[in-house]
Formats: sequence, structure tokens, C-alpha cells
Amino acid sequence: MYANVRINVKLILVMSIMGTTCLAVSHDLVDIQSINPSIKLDIRYATTNNFTKQKVYRSAKCYLRRQVAEALSRVQCELEEQGLGLKVWDGYRPLQAQWVLWEIVPDPRYVSDPRKGGRHTRGTAVDVTIVRISDGKEVAMPTGFDDFTEKAWRSYNNLSEEVKKNRQLLQTVMTKPGFVGLETEWWHFDWHDWKNFDVLDISFEDLA
Repeated sequence: MYANVRINVKLILVMSIMGTTCLAVSHDLVDIQSINPSIKLDIRYATTNNFTKQKVYRSAKCYLRRQVAEALSRVQCELEEQGLGLKVWDGYRPLQAQWVLWEIVPDPRYVSDPRKGGRHTRGTAVDVTIVRISDGKEVAMPTGFDDFTEKAWRSYNNLSEEVKKNRQLLQTVMTKPGFVGLETEWWHFDWHDWKNFDVLDISFEDLA
């Protein structure tokens, strides 16, 4: 109870600072699987298999702004030509959930400061990897999801040729339709004009 009160107070402060009430902002969030059901999901924050060791989301779905979801669908189609596909770990994140992550890892290299909004909170960021269609297994990448070490950085190159090739493939296919990779997380991609979208705090229940 007290934790919820503390978070709500912070939300009021955030919305006051930003000069907007997040809950009142209109949106065009869509379920990515309604756009392309072939994209696989492993929404980690809806499980305890994440760095917080707790369930942060109440739904294991990925919501994104419509144009972002449609761009991600194009990436999926391109990968399918190579017998590959996408697996999504995270997409839209309500602002209250952003506070949970920030309180555990208050490091802007890895978690956006909720007082400044964030990227996932706009529905314009997605955490993804590549899987093989034949068996659904992930291809080799530098690290697992949410690895807070330099090995996850895009500039880190003490890796096998296979891993570097896979990381570059993900970078290449995501960049084509308009995504931009985050330097400290090989799996994180932002829509190119994410700053032009409003921060949202709509619960997954209200999106279902």
C-alpha cells in the first residue's frame, strides 16, 4: 500500500514537471501480434525471469505505437526470408513500471529516468533478438537480456565472429525501416523520432 502511494506521488511530480497529465494523452498503441502474429514474445517483466526478480507487468503482451509495430513487422518479414524471425522481450512500458525499474537500477545508461519520461514509456522502444524459425531457438548474441556490463555494448568486440555477425544482422534489419540502436544495449532499439511521442501511463488492463 505505502509503495503504491509513494509511486503515485512521484507520478504527480513527474506529470507536473512535464506539464501534462499522461493518463489524458490519446494513443495508438497496438498489440504487436495483432499486426504480425509470427513475431515471438518472451515478455520478461511479466515474469520473475528478469533483473528485478519480480513481476512488474500484469500482462505478457507487447504494445507499440502503430507505425512502430508496422515497421517491426517489416523486419520480421525480411528475416523470414533467411529462415529467421524476431523475439520481443519488451515494448511499451507504463510509467509506473518505469519507476519500479529505476528504483532498482537508477543508471540512465540502462534505465531511463522516469522524471524525464523514458523511451519504452512512449511505446516507441522495443527489446528484441533473433530466433531460428526451424526450432524457435535464439541465435548466439553477446549477452542475455538486461546484461548491465560492457559486453552488451554495441562497441564491444571481444566476441566470436558468429556473435558479431548475428549482432550486425539485427542492427542492419532494424535500421532499415527507421529504428536506432541504443549504444549500451545490443537488444534495444528506438523509433527514430521517439522524442515526438507523448509519455503514457496506461495500464495493460486498459489496453486489453
